[in-house]
Amino acid sequence: MAGPRRSSGEPPGARPEARAADPRQESAEQRDDRNLAELLQELRVISLGVQVLFGFLLSLPFTNRFTRLNGTQRDLYLACLVLSAVATTVLLGPVAYHRIVFRRGLKEGLVRFANRMAIIGLICIGADVLVAVALLTDLVAGMPFAAVVTAFLAVLLFTIWLVIPITRRQANRGP
Repeated sequence: MAGPRRSSGEPPGARPEARAADPRQESAEQRDDRNLAELLQELRVISLGVQVLFGFLLSLPFTNRFTRLNGTQRDLYLACLVLSAVATTVLLGPVAYHRIVFRRGLKEGLVRFANRMAIIGLICIGADVLVAVALLTDLVAGMPFAAVVTAFLAVLLFTIWLVIPITRRQANRGP
């Protein structure tokens, strides 16, 4: 027998009393509508930046300077290009999913899928930003400095995007 239905906005392991104390007093359908609207807004913001980066990367091989990249720099470029393509694909995935399941009563599944795709997309974007910084810093200042700057940015990104939200989420769970 299945347990109580958990809304798509609740973390795994959420307590039933936390659901009962929801100050919004919204139905599961209303919560799914709100969660989907919030997620789609986040995806709009994220995907625009990724698409701009992807478009820029597509144009680089056609510049004169591109031919002067060494093997490591070309590898970094290709990694950046692939990460941008993957991020674009997974961040647009929820749009395709929504179009296919539109008006079929599958909104909770859509919200869960879109949430997973957003997380995977953010991972790809984070890696993409790090690779792009490594490539450009190597071109401007050399690999030793690029390694230091990229490592610093990786720690910053990891802390802001993962450590702080997880810490706050766990602190909010209560006893």
